[in-house]
Amino acid sequence: MLKRVFFSVCLSAICYYTYAQDNTSFILKDITLIDGSGAEPRSHVSLVVTEDTIAAILPAGTNYPVKGAEEIDGQGMTVMPLLVNAHAHVGLLKGTTIAAANYTPENVNRHLMQYLEYGVGTILSLGTDQASAFIFQDASRIGMLPGASFYTAGYGFGAPKGVPPVAFGPSILRPVNADQALQDMRRLATLKPDFVKIWVDGEPRMLPEIYHAIITEAHAHNIKVAAHVYYLEDARKLVDAGVDVLAHSIRDQEVDDSLIIAMKQKNVCYIPTLCIEEFGFAYATLPGWFADPFFLRSLEPGVEDMLKSDDYRKQQESERERKIKSLQIASRNLHKMDSAGIKIVMGTDSGAQPVRAIGFSEHMELQLMTEAGIPPLKVIKYATYNGAAMLGIEGRTGSLLPGKKADFMVLDADPLQDIRATRSIKAIYKNGKQIQ
Repeated sequence: MLKRVFFSVCLSAICYYTYAQDNTSFILKDITLIDGSGAEPRSHVSLVVTEDTIAAILPAGTNYPVKGAEEIDGQGMTVMPLLVNAHAHVGLLKGTTIAAANYTPENVNRHLMQYLEYGVGTILSLGTDQASAFIFQDASRIGMLPGASFYTAGYGFGAPKGVPPVAFGPSILRPVNADQALQDMRRLATLKPDFVKIWVDGEPRMLPEIYHAIITEAHAHNIKVAAHVYYLEDARKLVDAGVDVLAHSIRDQEVDDSLIIAMKQKNVCYIPTLCIEEFGFAYATLPGWFADPFFLRSLEPGVEDMLKSDDYRKQQESERERKIKSLQIASRNLHKMDSAGIKIVMGTDSGAQPVRAIGFSEHMELQLMTEAGIPPLKVIKYATYNGAAMLGIEGRTGSLLPGKKADFMVLDADPLQDIRATRSIKAIYKNGKQIQ
């Protein structure tokens, strides 16, 4: 532990950022507030921020409780919480490559900054991290790591010679039997990851006795488990085994009532990641948003040229029908889950492939969730409060209420009228400090 603290202090010195500056108090006047709780928006209110915390939310024009605070005119602006991405991958993506060798402090910091610049205030990196992730975790907890707040599952569990790909690095744990899985999970627990990630599908598949051992031991250490999933039958078995989160949509067939009932009984969260299917076919025809600077800025160097290449477009065309069908099934399943009251959380799998651009993917996911029939107000709750609740930090962030962290974005347009307005970012505040 002392070693981790020592390295955290060193990292803090390297990553010294505006969060370390003296905080100030300010009043954002006459805004429309979407607080992330699912409550209806409030018009003509003022947000009072003291230090790093929301001090009050008052009707515009009333006397403010903080004397001498800077007053900022927010008339015509909409304010909402920063997004929580509960399924991300940091550090592996650089240019057009995904490789363990890319996992450096500089690359991780760069990714976390890009997430924040796109309005993503918190990310959970799901199972592809390396040893230094626990240093970043420490630094993030004390507010000295720039960018989005960093949560990690550390080393994920996959099947021997199965998924995830070898390129994700040697840190992936690949137990061959339940006893080894139990020992691996016990060693991982000593590092105090925020979550555990397992990959059960692919070929060869993870044996049920292995993921049962991982889930049971993780729960013994009060650590939740998220599973990579595609097939309905795998999802059913995982829910029976006690998994806490299905980290992707079920995409092979529509879900049935028995699974939904079991998920509700066991309080299982569902992360749709619809955008991974969209990005699996959309580039074949270069969609309208391809020319949007908001999208282009999110791409790694070289990726735009890769996406425009004939070879890549032909590759996408060959997958087009299958991916479109998968997205359609995923969208219907999301609608069913939502209608049944399953806890939905936003995640994107961004950073796991060059085509899943960090920052843009999250805003595309919001759009796809609304296109699946989920009202924008609900989508915003799923992408803010619900993500924070899944991580157990809803008491501090994820919604904009007095006493919570001043983590929010200021928009030029109303996302309840068109969810794509989340891309009209005018300013971003993290811990009460404007970073953009």
